[in-house]
Amino acid sequence: MRDNYKSNLKQRIIVTPDKHFPIHDQSAINVVCKAIEMVKPDVYIDLGDTGEWGHFSNHYWKGRNAKPMEDLIPLLDKDVSDVNKGMDQIDKSLDIADVNERHFIQGNHEVWLDNFVIRYPYLSHYRTEEALKIKERGYEYHPYNRKKLLKKGKLRFTHGKYVGKYHAWKNLDIYGKSIMYGHTHDLQRHTKTFDGGPTISAWGLGCLKDIEKDEDWLGGKLINWNHAFAIVDVFKNGNFNVQIVEIVKGITVLWGELLDGRK
Repeated sequence: MRDNYKSNLKQRIIVTPDKHFPIHDQSAINVVCKAIEMVKPDVYIDLGDTGEWGHFSNHYWKGRNAKPMEDLIPLLDKDVSDVNKGMDQIDKSLDIADVNERHFIQGNHEVWLDNFVIRYPYLSHYRTEEALKIKERGYEYHPYNRKKLLKKGKLRFTHGKYVGKYHAWKNLDIYGKSIMYGHTHDLQRHTKTFDGGPTISAWGLGCLKDIEKDEDWLGGKLINWNHAFAIVDVFKNGNFNVQIVEIVKGITVLWGELLDGRK
């Protein structure tokens, strides 16, 4: 049975959602890195919002005095440095696991970089692809929310933009195909079966962000955010199997092995 599974397997993929470096949960990132080295996937997919990019955001400057450009540049450079250091952690594990196929899906937070460059075109090095060294890192780049999504077998991947109580239902209703996304920071799945047709599903994948650090911004609002990532097995006929790996306080169990990201 196990040999038959392997013989029909086309690709094994690890998918990670919103990390928001440097406002990330380090223990959760450690778990992801250990999982990559353990699983040795064929493909890695980053669903975007990899950086927080606070100083590029209009939200940050609301109610604050805008800084002159000579004072702003060091803050922007620190954002770029922090996010690259975060990606370096994951890339190191991808290198160890010899993962050559890597995809970066731009999130709405990364769009802030591109919008900044539209306002200040002479600072083009802050564009997402350049700031994160996407080509140098060996990633294929997928801009934010395009109609043609990254597709592996019969499953599609996007950063996501729909929120609300039933966001998985919304994504499935809009796209009409099986899809995996981030953006909402919580875990959710919705499934639909058509008469005479296949069953399709939408997965909201949670996040890898430090949830406690957003407490002030959220004004004490209770949230249902979860730390998680996914392992997706894609078979030669396009069918796939999704395993959601939830991380609780820096710990998970994967394939019978304890992965402790706290140490």
